[in-house]
Amino acid sequence: MPVTRALKVVVIGGGIGGLTIASALMARGIAVEVYEQTDELTPVGAGIQLTPNAVKVLRALDLESGLRESGFLPWATVGRDWRSGKVVFRTPLAGECERLYGAPYVQIHRADLQRILCEKLPPSTVRLGQRCVALRTEQKAAIARFADGSEVEADLVVAADGIRSVARTTLFTEGAPRFTGNMCWRSVIPFDAPDFELVEPVNAIWFGPRGHVVTYYVNGGNAVNLVACLETETWTEESWTARSTTAELGAAYAGWHPKLQRLFERAHEVFKWGLFDRDPMPGWTVGRVTLLGDAAHPMLPYLSQGAAMAMEDGLVLARMLAESPEDVAPALRRYEAIRIPRTARVQLTSRAQGQKNHLISPWARLRRDLVYRLRNLIDPQSTGLKAGWVYEYDAARADAETVTVAAE
Repeated sequence: MPVTRALKVVVIGGGIGGLTIASALMARGIAVEVYEQTDELTPVGAGIQLTPNAVKVLRALDLESGLRESGFLPWATVGRDWRSGKVVFRTPLAGECERLYGAPYVQIHRADLQRILCEKLPPSTVRLGQRCVALRTEQKAAIARFADGSEVEADLVVAADGIRSVARTTLFTEGAPRFTGNMCWRSVIPFDAPDFELVEPVNAIWFGPRGHVVTYYVNGGNAVNLVACLETETWTEESWTARSTTAELGAAYAGWHPKLQRLFERAHEVFKWGLFDRDPMPGWTVGRVTLLGDAAHPMLPYLSQGAAMAMEDGLVLARMLAESPEDVAPALRRYEAIRIPRTARVQLTSRAQGQKNHLISPWARLRRDLVYRLRNLIDPQSTGLKAGWVYEYDAARADAETVTVAAE
């Protein structure tokens, strides 16, 4: 039901999390404005894996239908040996995710997801070219100040401005995020038609020493998203738009499977970036400013949950605000109570999965793969990423009493 009081929310950041909460707030009759520092909503980041928990957010916003024409449904998540290509586990996805978790697993280009999230937003909702430089609370208002000297006032400011969030680094007096010692290359490789001999219609994870490679289809099967992570002693900037080359990518993975080498050769536009990390926070709110998405809980990509967690945040926070329109304080307390335990667990599990992916010792890799294969025989859903507890979550129904935080 729409709220009866005129509540105004300002969102800093027009990424996936910012657009999600804007859509969720508007659906509940809450006034919202999004302030984005870039001059246009650029679809950086290429492919996104929308796991069932993320698809359920779009369903709650009545936006799921847009996935049919743009997304790709992978058959399975498949782990492979970096050199031989042998399968170490296969977790079925298509059909099984719907049966087990109530929604499909969809792979999509970020630009398509961005378009879907903007479908029901009036163009005036997103204000471009507005770089936030400071945030503060005064009495019963939150105020955001921008680089041009202008200010905007609201009942609540939601900082969805990424890992280097202005709110997080100023209100919480934290230092810079730490470099993890890992870097990634990415590329979206066009195909006239899917080539299932070269790239299977699955979410493929190639495990190797000090690194791994992920491939999956986007654009309805007309392109392959490539993400290649590797440990390095050389610091690499965080930017997703730093350019690399096919030659640099191929040289970094010399000796890896011939199919990967053939795919690398087709990657004519290659980008690279460093992976940065932060520890979970005990709280996200100061006064009438709160954090969302990577600003609150940046996470490594090893469970494919960065976008999904931001989308869940947006839906939950909008729900809490709609239930408490007269006072944002209890809404923010419930938001944190629901979201912090879950996002902290996903952060730490993603970090641990990265260590499993990059085992150096051949014996350690053999032990890991034997465990994967044994579990695969017993229950294919219990092997590999073991992410059923992530996928089953429904942000449209979650509350503090039903959140589970037990370790795997």
